Amino acid sequence: MALIDLPIVAPERTISGFQPRKVLHHFSKLVEDKEDTEQVFHIIEATKGKRSHKQAADFIQSDEGRRFLRGEVDIPAMLDDHARWSDLPENSVAQNYIRFMKREGLSAAGLVAESHKWAPPGNLPNDLTQWYFDRLRDTHDLFHVLTGYGRDALGEASLLGFSYSQNKNAGVLFIAYAGARQIKKVTRSAAPLFSSVREGQRLAKAAAKIAHQDIEALMREDIDAARERLRIGKPSVYRACLRILESEGQTAEDLALSEQRAA
Repeated sequence: MALIDLPIVAPERTISGFQPRKVLHHFSKLVEDKEDTEQVFHIIEATKGKRSHKQAADFIQSDEGRRFLRGEVDIPAMLDDHARWSDLPENSVAQNYIRFMKREGLSAAGLVAESHKWAPPGNLPNDLTQWYFDRLRDTHDLFHVLTGYGRDALGEASLLGFSYSQNKNAGVLFIAYAGARQIKKVTRSAAPLFSSVREGQRLAKAAAKIAHQDIEALMREDIDAARERLRIGKPSVYRACLRILESEGQTAEDLALSEQRAA
């Protein structure tokens, strides 16, 4: 069966709504071991509600969504094919993305593998809603590149604030503020950490939805032109927070996220 012929929602798909006990259980595991990225997927699944599913259905039924479905592009494979983008200028989205991924020791396939620890493909509903949720996952690191949020703990929390306003999953927002709270607890910083998360939310509301873009075409754009077209503002509060944290003696290692996905 072709991808476009799958049902929007499979009969076996359930919408559990917010499950606070499950969320707290998996968040405490994530705090214990920041390398355990699998816990993030558990939290997101425990908080997916009707808004996330409605956004998926709306995009799937849109002209752009139907066009992407007919194309059936494997986004992780495309992003990891660095040779594909070798002829592009240094300031293209693709070249900025490649530098980011190499510097961080990441791959798009590695993020997919982490998500499969939580839910092997055979255990997931075979529907277009899953295709949409996979698309949100597969563009996560592209969000980093386009927004300018780093992979330090505050950068990840602020980016999750951005992602919430784009994707409407309450679990993402929970992790964002819980992450900022944890940084505050550990560093006792005077930096406006929660404001950085709120800034991410605000910037995302003003921006076009990144996961709804033609990813191949986006990769070929000049990054400054792409940010302007997508209306992605600068994360000024986040950058100010980093300066304050540095002035207080917090090192990059103190704020680093140590998880590494297989390259």
